[in-house]
Amino acid sequence: MAEFQLNPSRNWLKPLVFIGLLLLALIAGCSLIKVERIDAGNVGIKVNLAGSGRGVDDITYTTGWVFYSPLSTAVYEFPVYTQHKEYEEFEVQSKDGSGFGVAPSLNYFIQSDKVDDIFRQYRRPLPAIEDGFLKTAVYEAYRVATNRYTADSLISNRGSYEAQVKANLIGQLQAMGFTVQQITTKLEPPASLKAAIDAKNTAVQTGLQTENRIRQAEAQARINIAEAEGRAKAIRIAADAQAYANEKQQQSLTPLLVQMRWIEAWEKGGSNVPTYTSGSGGSQFLMQMPTPGAK
Repeated sequence: MAEFQLNPSRNWLKPLVFIGLLLLALIAGCSLIKVERIDAGNVGIKVNLAGSGRGVDDITYTTGWVFYSPLSTAVYEFPVYTQHKEYEEFEVQSKDGSGFGVAPSLNYFIQSDKVDDIFRQYRRPLPAIEDGFLKTAVYEAYRVATNRYTADSLISNRGSYEAQVKANLIGQLQAMGFTVQQITTKLEPPASLKAAIDAKNTAVQTGLQTENRIRQAEAQARINIAEAEGRAKAIRIAADAQAYANEKQQQSLTPLLVQMRWIEAWEKGGSNVPTYTSGSGGSQFLMQMPTPGAK
């Protein structure tokens, strides 16, 4: 009777054990299979981690949803649109030994058909490549370009300097699958050179101000001279006009005209009547005429 009661209990445990084992199998299966989605604008590569190649020869491109086992396969996703990377400041030397701080910003993209080559070369995701190989390439491009300029010429030729850096980077990276679009530089000269530049700029500004004041003074002097010449010319013109008028008046005073004016004065009487006068050389003589009605 006791044995009969135990058998039903053992039969009840069998389904529970089966369900438990099934759940464990599902959990184990899920842990052995992963799913990843390759977004648009990215290139995915699936790398076989097993076999003789071990990720070097067995690389395939993938898109969309990817199912794989992390025990034997790895999936990497590389963006093929423009990337922007900013690097912290580092120092490079100019041709004459001056140290410049540069903090570059880089715009670039990965060529989609070179993603597998890039992985074979570096076997790292893109952020690690940026902080490793790309950073070294950027530093080398700046080092070579900066060493071709003296400190003064580097300050004066920023545009050509950055063009040279970009050309150096393109020469290093283009064939390896990286296309450089733009690079900009925050260039920081040494303190001594910066002080000299500031002093030079101050001297230039002071010189320009002095030159402007000299030009203003010269212009004012020319104005004053022109005004003085104008006044002198006006005085000369007035004097010439007066002299001309006097000359014409003298020429118009003929002896006959003078006599006519004497007669007019006698006729008017009063103090305008001349007492006596003599002509040229005393040839003419005029006596005081008696006033009419005088006794």
